[in-house]
Amino acid sequence: MLTRVGVPVEYEAEHSAPDSEPTTLICFSHLRWNFVFQRPQHLMSRFAREMNVIYWEEPVDIGAKETAYLQVREAQDAPSVRIVVPHLPQGMPQDAREATLKRLLDAHLASLHGPLIAWYYTPMMLPFSKHVTPDVTVYDAMDELSKFKFAPEHLLSYEQELIDRADVVFTGGSSLYEAKKDRHPNVHCFPSSVDRAHFAKARARQFDPADQEDLPRPRLGFYGVIDERFDTELLAKVAEMRPDWSFVMLGPVVKISEEDLPKRHNIHYLGGKTYDQLPCYLSGWDVALMPFAMNESTEFISPTKTPEYLAGGRPVVSTPIKDVVRHYGELEGVKIASTPEEFVECCEQALELSRHPESGWLAEADLMLSASSWDTTQARMAGLIADVLGTRSDATSPALLVAAE
Repeated sequence: MLTRVGVPVEYEAEHSAPDSEPTTLICFSHLRWNFVFQRPQHLMSRFAREMNVIYWEEPVDIGAKETAYLQVREAQDAPSVRIVVPHLPQGMPQDAREATLKRLLDAHLASLHGPLIAWYYTPMMLPFSKHVTPDVTVYDAMDELSKFKFAPEHLLSYEQELIDRADVVFTGGSSLYEAKKDRHPNVHCFPSSVDRAHFAKARARQFDPADQEDLPRPRLGFYGVIDERFDTELLAKVAEMRPDWSFVMLGPVVKISEEDLPKRHNIHYLGGKTYDQLPCYLSGWDVALMPFAMNESTEFISPTKTPEYLAGGRPVVSTPIKDVVRHYGELEGVKIASTPEEFVECCEQALELSRHPESGWLAEADLMLSASSWDTTQARMAGLIADVLGTRSDATSPALLVAAE
């Protein structure tokens, strides 16, 4: 179908015989599927168990004289998710880019006949997709993107247009919910959840990865994107105050220069790791860190790594991120610190906790985590979408899901 309408398509995904008019969810995301496995990947891989999922990424530039095309492949870690990447000639004017993206999108959706759910993680993909008439439009606001470094100029106006068009709005944390709840009549808070079984692997003794095994103990680690939300100055001062501690930093460096990262003998940047590798690294840490800067870009964040660290059996030391303090600040295993001196003191307390998991702090964290799972989050979202579609069955009732747990 795609080649018949004159749109070149590069396929790596295998074709399979479609069911009769299945539901399709197309997810417009500013995050690459293979970048960091987080909220979009957790949710889309679960929605793919019950419907077709198309994960539409941001365009990739190709040669100025090449022809625009779509690259289509299946996600290696979620075979039922089809990843679509537009490839556009470099240097195209913005209006031409939008027109080309619209044509590519129309061609890709042309063969679909069942119910369509349009799921947005970024309002910036609205201009080329707003002509589509889905049965349900979802805006999942996982971050306040307008507060991020290099935020697009028209993001806020596009976001308002998206909110006006949406049938349901989800938020990635309580702070975001408070910021959005009065802007739409159907807003629901779904804070970051956790795959407890995956991260619980860190509680068992595992072989240290080769790039971590020779680092001295104690080890205090962080994994995640290292960008403008990361407090480099705090890390530098804490590492200077405790030269006998090893600070392990995992993750890609984005939107800041690697030259601006603090360089000390006890700070170790080990690069990005896969989601499957994280429990192995976490297993070799004594304390898990969240040294986020307290600035505009972190005002509304609700870090997924908080429950992940705890599920891995590691005490956490964090700067006073609002949602972390609100949801986890009362736990003995989560320490909150504002200054380098407080951070070091909290790390020392956390190191003592890590030596005594039997003392009760871990059981307290486990009790809280028992009510949190991505499966439950996705099921509740699916129930709300079913309400809009008018297809809810008793089996998908959020009330029944809660009772079943």
